[in-house]
Amino acid sequence: MTSVSTRSSPRGERIALVEGGRRLSYAELDAASALTARRLAARGVGPGDRVAAAMPACVDFAVLLHAAPRLGAVLVPLSPRLGAADRDRLADAAGARVVIEAPLDGDEADVVPRSGPAPAAPHTLLFTSGTTGEPKPVLLTWENHRASALASAANLGVEPDDRWLCCLPVHHVGGLAILLRSAIYGTTAVLHPAFDAAAVAESLISGEATLVSLVSTMVRRLAEEGMTQAPALRAALLGGGPVPREVLEWGAAHGLPLVQTYGLTETASQVATARVEEALERRGAAGRPLSGVELRTGDDGEVLVRGPMVAAGALAADGWLHTGDRGRLDADGLLWIDGRMDDLIVTGGENVAAAEVEEALLAHPAVVEAAVIGSEDLEWGRAVTAFVVLARPASEAELITHCRGRLAAFKVPKSVTAVPELPRTESGKVRRVALTVPQVERPPL
Repeated sequence: MTSVSTRSSPRGERIALVEGGRRLSYAELDAASALTARRLAARGVGPGDRVAAAMPACVDFAVLLHAAPRLGAVLVPLSPRLGAADRDRLADAAGARVVIEAPLDGDEADVVPRSGPAPAAPHTLLFTSGTTGEPKPVLLTWENHRASALASAANLGVEPDDRWLCCLPVHHVGGLAILLRSAIYGTTAVLHPAFDAAAVAESLISGEATLVSLVSTMVRRLAEEGMTQAPALRAALLGGGPVPREVLEWGAAHGLPLVQTYGLTETASQVATARVEEALERRGAAGRPLSGVELRTGDDGEVLVRGPMVAAGALAADGWLHTGDRGRLDADGLLWIDGRMDDLIVTGGENVAAAEVEEALLAHPAVVEAAVIGSEDLEWGRAVTAFVVLARPASEAELITHCRGRLAAFKVPKSVTAVPELPRTESGKVRRVALTVPQVERPPL
């Protein structure tokens, strides 16, 4: 498991990238990344410089991803959907020397690019999703990415003809890891610049993809598209937060290998993933810690992680990454995520886990999505406040009564608001910071 340059020989004819009708072999990817590295150098990029790239999941982005480290530069993937002001703000925060939005052409510097990235050198700078506030920068090394890829391989295995479908944004770790993982394995990455349910369904039904990474909302769209089979699919990794039971049950009903996984930007992707054979039996579990991952919970229930895939700058003084997630390890070693530490709502002196209330709401047949926050309240300090997406009409009173049958009285939502959709980041996580009562219209249920 090594660099693209090494991959180019002796098996350079193997396909590295597929995007629609465009295909690049490893030999072609090596040549293209070397050329792009020389063009970056002609623009003044050198060792330690940061190169921002506002591009979707495409061959040209992948070329740039492998080109920057060949100069010792650091790639900073940014969302291509950002407006100019937001893009420039993040690029400035990252200290980017240049911002790339299209394939490079023009002048080439007379330099000989490195054969590949230095293991311990900074490789990529990613911004977190920003679900609870401003995105934070995370600096990852090639060794972080490589350790993550090795851990995933030990869990899922690697087949010579694997084709991993990437329909996640590549400025988030879930999408970026597919490109790097595939290059490290010497397998194929199938790139979709954006998630299109019909196109993804076609790729899975046709057998083009053997692996795919999704979030639960994408699975719902595939179900709505009428997809019922994926004959070549070995595993579909589901990240981006808790997966509703109905999504897992839909997959089970159609024999689709949906597997929950848990990871963070700071860990270069997965740190715990269920095995395919146990995913159906232990629905809701985030999985087992992967090879090389040390994982435990603190006295307060916070999930703590360390291992070679963890960004050094994310470690606390005690040597552990404090994830901000509440969780538990069961007797069988499976990790269960119970929500965010800051999702714990203190109401009237009692602690309420938002995830528990969401689970109760999702058990109602009309509710397809739910999110719970604590809103300011003069009487209770924080009031348990719910937002739901409905499949059919249901009154607020009906939903509150339903919760009373499942929850202690102090956990029952004080209000339930129906919304057309929950605000989400591009990686599929609910943006709870956007779920404030004054900002959300409360139509009658």
